[in-house]
Amino acid sequence: MNDKIRCPEIRVIYGEHNVVLPTWKALNKAKDLGLDLVEIAPNAKPPVCRIVDYGKFKYEQSKQKKSDKPKKREKEVKFRVNIDPHDYAIKMMHAEDFLAHGFKVRIQLQFKGRQMAHKELGFDLMEKVKIDLSGMAHIDLEPKLNNRNILMMVSPLPAEKQRRKFRKDGEIVDLTEADAAMEAYDDEDDDDDDHDDDHDDEDGDSSDDTDTGDSGEDDAK
Repeated sequence: MNDKIRCPEIRVIYGEHNVVLPTWKALNKAKDLGLDLVEIAPNAKPPVCRIVDYGKFKYEQSKQKKSDKPKKREKEVKFRVNIDPHDYAIKMMHAEDFLAHGFKVRIQLQFKGRQMAHKELGFDLMEKVKIDLSGMAHIDLEPKLNNRNILMMVSPLPAEKQRRKFRKDGEIVDLTEADAAMEAYDDEDDDDDDHDDDHDDEDGDSSDDTDTGDSGEDDAK
């Protein structure tokens, strides 16, 4: 930066200008503008420098580094014990899409209400998922019960070893569409759960009314 730049000749970038200048001349130009001469490509021939506000330059660099941090390469696909075969196939197709694009996939099976009494059905479904994804992924975490969920984590096989079961190889995939589809299915599942809960409540009320009716008949007799 500035006087620490030792090369006698440099390429200088400032505004729309991109010129090769003697270093002393570039330094004078930076001083005239009230800015700094900063080396950005020391190994180029000649080295490349920018005339910039050094404080602002460092701030922009810091922001760029943060944005360049690798994003979490993980997706999630949720299942229910009583999932419809058609919905199962669509979710598995999108799980394959995520794996084909290098994402790890977190498989989650959620139990609701009385389903907890039949946890073996959940493990059976997760075993089916594991087998159906065996051509695309290897298992990082075997199916494991965690509160009211069964969790499993899978990672993609090398691309040359991947074999799809639910979508044709080479078919163009839009991951944004896959994400949106997963969210839509999850929302539908939540709505179905609310409906099931309401239905359970209605069943409970119905049995109470029946009991009251029987009691009334007994009194009349």
